[in-house]
Amino acid sequence: MNRYDPDMVKELVANIAVAVGVPKADAAIFADSLVEADIQGISTHGVSRVNIYVRRIQKGLINPKAKIVVEETRPSVLVVDARHGLGQVQACKVLEKLIPMARSAGAAAATIRNSQHFGALSYYCNKAAEQDMILFATTNSEPAMSPTGGYDAYFGTNPLAASFPTGKGYPIRIDLATSLVARGNIIAAHKKGEDIPLGWALDVDGNPTTDASKALMGTVLPMAGHKGYALALMVELFSGVLSGSAFGSSLGSMYKDMDRKQKVGHFFCLLDIDAFMEVEVFKKRVDRMIDEIKTCRKQHGVEQILLPGEPESRTARKNREKGIQIGAETIEELRALCDEFQVPYTLNEKS
Repeated sequence: MNRYDPDMVKELVANIAVAVGVPKADAAIFADSLVEADIQGISTHGVSRVNIYVRRIQKGLINPKAKIVVEETRPSVLVVDARHGLGQVQACKVLEKLIPMARSAGAAAATIRNSQHFGALSYYCNKAAEQDMILFATTNSEPAMSPTGGYDAYFGTNPLAASFPTGKGYPIRIDLATSLVARGNIIAAHKKGEDIPLGWALDVDGNPTTDASKALMGTVLPMAGHKGYALALMVELFSGVLSGSAFGSSLGSMYKDMDRKQKVGHFFCLLDIDAFMEVEVFKKRVDRMIDEIKTCRKQHGVEQILLPGEPESRTARKNREKGIQIGAETIEELRALCDEFQVPYTLNEKS
C-alpha cells in the first residue's frame, strides 16, 4: 500500500463530506476520526469506510445535518438522541457536554440512541485521556456474532474500550471487540479476495469457514467462548437496551441493509481522575505499574513486554512522519467520489 500525508487525506475526506451535505465543522470531526484510525493503524475503521457513509447519506439513512437532542434526567446523566446523524460527530458532541459535567461532579454518564457505526471507540477514549479523564465506552453494532451454542448472528462484535493517561508519552488504550476478531478484518479480507483463518467464523449453516464472503453472511465467534458472549451481552445491555436504541437482530447493517437505518446505541461513562486523587499521583502510580509489568520475566523469544496502546503509539509516530497507508481499492473509491461530487482530488503518494 502507498503512503499519503494524513493532513491531506483529512482535508480531502472533509471536502467530500461537505459535498454530500455535512456542515463544515462536522465534516472536520468526521474526517479527523477516520484518519486518526489509520494513523493508529486501525485501518478497518479508517478512510476505507468513507464510501459507505456517503452512500448511506445519499439514501437518506444518515442525516448529515442532524442535531443531537439531549434530555438531562439527573445531574451528570445525559440521555441523547443522535437523530440518525453521523455517529462520530454526534459522539464527539456528547463527549464535549460530558467533560464539564464530570469536572463538576467527578463522574458523568450518557446513553446515545439512533446513531450509526462511529468508528474506533479508542478515538473518544483517547480524547478523554488527553483531558486527564477516563472514559469507559461501549457500542453495539449490526448482528454479526452468535451467542455461545448458537449460530444465528444476534450480537454485533460489540466492542468496549477505555484509555488511561500515563506519564510515558502514550495512554494505556484498551479497545477490543468481544468477538474473536473485529468484523472489519473479515470485511478487509473480503475486499482483497483473501481467505480468513479457520476458527474465526461460521457460515450460514453453522459450519467453520475460511471464505470471507461466507463468513460475512454467517457469524463471527465470540472471544474466549462463553466469556466473550457474556461481555457482548453486557455491551448490548448498556448500549442498546439502556439507551432505548435498537438491539440484537433489530439493528440495521451498515453494508447489507441499504433500505433502513441502523439505530445503533452507545454508552459513555466519564470519570475525572482529580475527583479520586491528584492527577500527577495517578500517573506516577500508573507508570510504576507499567515499569513493574515490563520487568516481568519474558517468555522465550519475547524481546519486550508491551502495554495496550503502546504499539498503536509507535505506529502513530511512524505514520504521522511517513504518511498513512491506504489500499488501492480505497484510493479508487476516493477518486470516484471526487469525480461524482466534483471535488478536486488532491492526494499525492509520499516518497
